[in-house]
Amino acid sequence: MYTISSQPFSLSILNRIVSEQLKIKLSEEIKENIINCRKYLDKKITTSLDPIYGINTGFGSLCDVKIDSINLVKLQENLVRSHACGTGDLVPESIVKMMLLLKIKSLSFGYSGVQLETVERLVAFYNHDILPIVYTQGSLGASGDLAPLAHLALPLLGEGMVCYNGTKLPTSEVFDIFGWQSISLQSKEGLALLNGTQFMAAYGIHCLLKSYKLSYMADLISSISLDAFDGRIEPFDSLIHLLRPHDGQMKTAERIKSFLMGSELMLEPKTHVQDPYSFRCIPQVHGATKDTLKFVQNTFVTEINAVTDNPNIFTKEDKIISGGNFHGQPLAFGFDFLKIAMAEIGNISERRTYQLVSGLRGLPAFLVNNSGLNSGLMIPQYTAASIVSANKQLATPASIDSIVSSNGQEDHVSMGANSAVQAYIIIDNVERVLAIELFNASQALFFKDKSSSPFLNKFINKFRLSVPLVSTDRIFHEDIENSIKFIQNTDLDNNDLLF
Repeated sequence: MYTISSQPFSLSILNRIVSEQLKIKLSEEIKENIINCRKYLDKKITTSLDPIYGINTGFGSLCDVKIDSINLVKLQENLVRSHACGTGDLVPESIVKMMLLLKIKSLSFGYSGVQLETVERLVAFYNHDILPIVYTQGSLGASGDLAPLAHLALPLLGEGMVCYNGTKLPTSEVFDIFGWQSISLQSKEGLALLNGTQFMAAYGIHCLLKSYKLSYMADLISSISLDAFDGRIEPFDSLIHLLRPHDGQMKTAERIKSFLMGSELMLEPKTHVQDPYSFRCIPQVHGATKDTLKFVQNTFVTEINAVTDNPNIFTKEDKIISGGNFHGQPLAFGFDFLKIAMAEIGNISERRTYQLVSGLRGLPAFLVNNSGLNSGLMIPQYTAASIVSANKQLATPASIDSIVSSNGQEDHVSMGANSAVQAYIIIDNVERVLAIELFNASQALFFKDKSSSPFLNKFINKFRLSVPLVSTDRIFHEDIENSIKFIQNTDLDNNDLLF
């Protein structure tokens, strides 16, 4: 059980919550914050005649339309229903669950004016794996993730669809199972639920956690490739990297040297003076990605510990202020940087695969005996090349675009939600490219007379249980899929991930 308190979320805390599938609860301090803010808002509405955006006015360009007090509940419910305009693919369940967690965290600070009952129902959804059906398309990443968050909020009204026990069901049926009644949203609540960046932020946390793992796997797999390609260890000497002390570069070189410690192949005399850049410059390229991950991590960790709905309610200062904390520009930039950084991990990986199958450094063409009769690992490299090309297209920054919406009131948007979905696809693609490199590199080692390091040998022997050596042509799709699953099932701890 994890207690949501005033303690900020970190990436390692979220990794633990996700990996251990912890249930959550609200601390007493958080409950008090939520209750006090709601009491203040109720009093403010009854004592003030002034229009307060989204509380007793319309939304967006309808912000100047005053709403009678009798219709304030209807206003919030209409908001949720009308904004549930998502379409496209379903958001993966793991990300929907993260959306719930991050929305709960944002509401817990006590600046949003929601009922405690509303937040506790979101907690119940999270703990019982009642996951709203949310769609990937519909958010401009500016007034918050309006459409995705509307679908996240619909089940509070007993409406919309949820996934429960692996089945897509109407929310009303799940409420019957638990004996629940729908929540009657009070003033401001619909806006608090829909304004916010939790769609983007949830994608960001998922992408970061996976990117850190793939960064480690890229170092590990490239070490196997380096050994199989008869590469030189000198470019990983710390003396070089201290002259250009980027943190990620130094950590990559140190890590790869540790992976290769004890390798008989690495100690063999070399007949070549240098290796191609895809081997020699692994610290510089992989390291630059690591440093970018740190920047992106700082952006997203700040975001998940922030209040991003609107307006914000300051009880001590007796102010309700309408601002723009829902605007996704920081996240849009973060996603675009992440897309580029991770696409390059796939890019350099495919180049190493190309070198391995090219018949160089004593390796047979396409890493198979009796080539000609056997095509060997010719076409897996094609597959990697096609994926890398697709990633280059997806890595084009989405944040450079903006489209006017809401009759000109929302005249600049971040497009961060589009970039979030693109980052998700790119990172999955990088996993596939690395799986193909692992398939090739492990095969290449078979043709060497000497042994690799004890660490790498142990890793490859485990890999062999999933992907046997290739002696003659077979259906390599199955080997690639098994290689992907092997990477996915390789567990790492936080020290390996370099959070």
